[in-house]
Amino acid sequence: MSLWSRISEAIAALASGESLSAVFDRLRTPPERSVAFTIAVIALSAKMAKADGLVTPDEVTAFREVFHIAPQDEPGAARVFNLARQDVAGFEEYAARIQAMFRDDRETLSVLLEGLFHIAMADGVYHPNEDRFLERVAEIFGLDERGFRTMRSRFAGDAACDPYAVLGVRADAPMDEIRGVWRKLVRETHPDRMLARGVPQEAIRLAEKRMADINRAWEEISEDRAHAHSHV
Repeated sequence: MSLWSRISEAIAALASGESLSAVFDRLRTPPERSVAFTIAVIALSAKMAKADGLVTPDEVTAFREVFHIAPQDEPGAARVFNLARQDVAGFEEYAARIQAMFRDDRETLSVLLEGLFHIAMADGVYHPNEDRFLERVAEIFGLDERGFRTMRSRFAGDAACDPYAVLGVRADAPMDEIRGVWRKLVRETHPDRMLARGVPQEAIRLAEKRMADINRAWEEISEDRAHAHSHV
């Protein structure tokens, strides 16, 4: 049975009146956990779409980038998205369920939040309601305020031009300190490490993007520091 078939079954159970907790309890172990992760991302994306009042084509495209939805699976994915938007369960309940499932894997929760940022920023506008939504999800996930601000600066600020914001370090930090932070982020984010932990494939795709951002930031800082040193 394909991933989307299993997702459709789980959503059908919710639509028929089964509680969210009962559905998620059945999906606690791999490979079923991939179903729960995907449902959570879809549901939180759908709830976030309601936060700013509309779903743009760019946000739909960003969503497809995260999930790599095959043409034959698009009707099922759209059904899950629409059911999640109509579901009486609030976004906080979905966030709490996924936090409980991955409470020992904070990196996966961070990657999921980055996926939501990716979708939120797809239309080029970071709506205040989206900010409140994501801040609350981060709080439920247990991400500290500094970590949330760093992530927000990467996606909704000027981090595209600021490699220091990508790594979450001060611009005047010593090179050894920056190198240490970079190595720690690489260890935590490496897709192979996440794959070994049984992390859902969608999270691994997002981790690959994050890894590219981290390495690009390190390369830019290294080159800038080397250039500055050569002119001293």
